[in-house]
Amino acid sequence: MNRVRFLLLFFLALSLATAHAQVSDLQFAATLGEELFQNSGATGMVLVIVRDNQVFFHGYGETAPGSHTLPTQDSVIRICSLTKIFTTDVLAKLAADKTVRLTDPLQRYAPPRTIVPRRVESRSILPITLEDLATHTSGLPRELGTAPRGTPHFTFPDRATRWRWLPNQKLKPTPGTVALYSNVAFDLLSDALASATHQQYAALLAERTLNPLHMRNTTYFPNAVQCSRLLQGFHDGGACTSTEQTAGSSGLYSTAGDMAIWLQYLLSDSTLAQDPSAQSVYLQPSNLIRQQGLDHAGVPSGIGLGWIHLLPADSPSHIIEKTGGGAGFQTYIAINHPHHTAIFLAATDGPGRQSQAISGSNAPNQEAPVPQTPHLNLFYGANNLLAAVAGFPPPPPPPIRKAKAKGTPIRKRAAQAHHRRQKRGRSEK
Repeated sequence: MNRVRFLLLFFLALSLATAHAQVSDLQFAATLGEELFQNSGATGMVLVIVRDNQVFFHGYGETAPGSHTLPTQDSVIRICSLTKIFTTDVLAKLAADKTVRLTDPLQRYAPPRTIVPRRVESRSILPITLEDLATHTSGLPRELGTAPRGTPHFTFPDRATRWRWLPNQKLKPTPGTVALYSNVAFDLLSDALASATHQQYAALLAERTLNPLHMRNTTYFPNAVQCSRLLQGFHDGGACTSTEQTAGSSGLYSTAGDMAIWLQYLLSDSTLAQDPSAQSVYLQPSNLIRQQGLDHAGVPSGIGLGWIHLLPADSPSHIIEKTGGGAGFQTYIAINHPHHTAIFLAATDGPGRQSQAISGSNAPNQEAPVPQTPHLNLFYGANNLLAAVAGFPPPPPPPIRKAKAKGTPIRKRAAQAHHRRQKRGRSEK
């Protein structure tokens, strides 16, 4: 299924959504989801959409190669780096009740006699803060190192290992000046939150977030029944086991049913909603020396606490998103507040996707790299699906290498046609 067909379906769905804005039916999204699934090359995929008070779910493909069984709302998935936005939810809550401050140095929460590296410039001491950890600007590398062979996914490094490693690091960029995607930074952040509250971090997350939202199937400790429902891709995804050691960065298991609750929480404007500070912009990319690893789903317009913003905040197409990948999965959340719509998807790898959804124990925490062929980028395709469902103009396409630019003129003409429809007075939802 090529990109042209997806775009034609996209604009058809957009016009249908505009014409029937008052119809409480998201079933047309199943067709767009099917196109996205076919383009992804995945073995299986789950899609959740929340728009206003409507919730839509659809499963695609198979729970495992050859199973001939569709994924369901109870199928277990690894949400990978979407774990980070659960960590920053806890961070925002602890900051709101003044248990911690975002400007607190990580040193304050370090184990006894452990020295956290810092930069000294012009006689000023510049420590790593909790905000630096949450915005990927700590100056720490992406990973601590390579896991020992045979290590299950998302179980390395453990707490003792990372705190032994940390004092020996030298910060090349000054904290707060360069954004470098870091998994180890988020595990250190969850350690700091546990230290601040004198609780095990898994218990803290359950108390402050999971239990109040009744997310019963979101856990670091899957039982045998849950493991039997774990989606499997084409390549070996490794053991289904406790992932508490990477609780801050990547270890959570969940289900589509629980992620529907999470989307409703992220979109809500009620008293039970997430504190707006958790989704706010904290850094402008233009104010940084550079950024690396934050643009899997688009060029960042703002950096938040684990979240990435795409397009200006006053744009009807503004998206707040988080990508994830590893252990045979790609995962994604994208929110569009102007149209009160959000999506979640998780896809398992297929025969041709090993390079996109990392498998093998030597890369236990890594984000899946962005494929070079634009129509295979699951995240960009998901942004187009979100736009179609919500009824706003599609976001810009991914950068295209000259050798891959064949479909660009068609997309440009489609966008121009959409613009002409707007000028003729057709309103958007």
